[in-house]
Amino acid sequence: MGSQEAAVVRAWHAALNAGDVERLVTLSSDEIEVGGPRGSSRGAQVLREWAGRAGIRLEPGRIFQRGKTLVVEQKAEWRAAGTSEATGQQLAATVFVVDGGQVTSAIRHADLESALDAAGLTAADRMNPGSCL
Repeated sequence: MGSQEAAVVRAWHAALNAGDVERLVTLSSDEIEVGGPRGSSRGAQVLREWAGRAGIRLEPGRIFQRGKTLVVEQKAEWRAAGTSEATGQQLAATVFVVDGGQVTSAIRHADLESALDAAGLTAADRMNPGSCL
């Protein structure tokens, strides 16, 4: 069975992958925390700038959820600016917090284990595969 939070995260991924920055911002709180290996920052403008320059596509895989916190395992692919040419790929995982129908935090981790640990989730929190993104 899916969840409202998973539906928001599904829409967030779709907007990011389509390059629809305005939709991505609408799905996110004004004070969203965006982060990754280089640290984190807050705000819709930070999200806009990141989405515009990152050249990243995130294909969701396994999902783990407890309450408002989700960990999504992802195939991350970076593309050269202005092209569809992939410049790198890796498996990663992002910890999302969804509150009030909006993503309030999206912090990317190098791997699923570190994301689960950071979120305080375990393998027991895996959503039914039929309900995944």
